[in-house]
Amino acid sequence: MSMSLLIVQILNGLQLGVLLFLIAAGLTLVFGVMNFINLAHGVQYMLGAYLAVMFYGMTGSSLLALVFALLAALAFGLFLEFVVFRHLYERDHLDQVIATFGIILFLNQAVKYIWGAAPLSLPIPEYFSGSIVLLPGLTYPIWRLVIIASGLAIALLLYVLVSRTRLGMLVRAGANNAPMVSALGVDIRRLFMIVFGFGTMLAGFAGIMIAPILSVEPGMGDTILILAFVVIVIGGIGSIRGAFIAALLIGLADTLGRSFSVDILRLVMAPSPARTVGPAIASMLIYLMMALVLYFRPTGLFPPKGR
Repeated sequence: MSMSLLIVQILNGLQLGVLLFLIAAGLTLVFGVMNFINLAHGVQYMLGAYLAVMFYGMTGSSLLALVFALLAALAFGLFLEFVVFRHLYERDHLDQVIATFGIILFLNQAVKYIWGAAPLSLPIPEYFSGSIVLLPGLTYPIWRLVIIASGLAIALLLYVLVSRTRLGMLVRAGANNAPMVSALGVDIRRLFMIVFGFGTMLAGFAGIMIAPILSVEPGMGDTILILAFVVIVIGGIGSIRGAFIAALLIGLADTLGRSFSVDILRLVMAPSPARTVGPAIASMLIYLMMALVLYFRPTGLFPPKGR
């Protein structure tokens, strides 16, 4: 285990963590404020990536592609909320799960119909291409550092919005006791629409940022959605702080576990079984973390006050 590899994997874990936070932030607020399970949140991540590819092809500008893709992701998220989701708020969780799962299937097929099933790619913006020297002999892609910095900046912005503004006060109150907030005269549906729209835009932003690194393909949001649910369970439903800390923990644990599990197991067992057991443990690590948190703190590590 070299120090250079450890630093690179820590940065990769931070990158995964901030992407998970961008997706989990909107998801945890929607679930916390309206008690609404939205399995289709992951498709906003996928659509953000596809929209960025489409607008880059139309404009040839990475900046314009980012702006137009964000606006389009926001508009489409609000469209889904108006047409589908608001009719499910009063239904039970099983109906919400079935309906939003149906949206996943529909949109995955729609993406195949519009853009095809073949993976697409988005070039890294020219001014962020290349690598930066971290240590002598150790370089790291600039774009990955941009992803980390952008995620941390958005986390700080969300903290200020949630903890220092009137809208944030209403969101926190809604996460604690939505019926009481509604009884005090607050239009809880309008509040939810704002939260939902902002959450879909964050998920779309995550898809846009990862598109130059990963292949843009149908179903790319399904796996990341599962990790996002793990994040909000560990962090605490409705908690932005919990989502941020849990996302970084999950990102680091998953990345470091997959990279170093075999090397660590070789310290206590023979190389051959270590190569067999290591990947299996690494793939289960984040779910073991979730199980431990549910056992010792069923409301999560940092639940909103009052829960």
